[in-house]
Amino acid sequence: MALSGTPRPIQPVLQAEDIFGMQQLVEMIYVDEQIRDYIVSLIRATRNPGEYRLQSLTPLIEFGASPRATIFLGTGARASAFLQGRAYVTPQDVKDVALDVLRHRVILTYEAEAEQKTSDDVIREILATVPVP
Repeated sequence: MALSGTPRPIQPVLQAEDIFGMQQLVEMIYVDEQIRDYIVSLIRATRNPGEYRLQSLTPLIEFGASPRATIFLGTGARASAFLQGRAYVTPQDVKDVALDVLRHRVILTYEAEAEQKTSDDVIREILATVPVP
């Protein structure tokens, strides 16, 4: 497709108030206590993998996700549920956003780098191991 020399006007898809309204709706998405506990367990597993039978990850993680990561993982999961048209969060919503939320929050050791492990690899293993409610 060739570009023409005449620019086309850009039409807004949403107004600012629409976005603010959606943000308020996302905050109202229900998160069951079991899902909240699951989110906390995922974050704790990045900090103390041995508590979750993930001893093999201990030498690979220099710093796990901070407790604040629970807030962002919950918010991301709510947004995922909203985009799916649901008024509640499922464990899959948490899993769907986990890599994007945690990737830069899990700092790996040089040993992990030597083994060519990425934070995505570590997070995937945590997601596969921590029990889902």
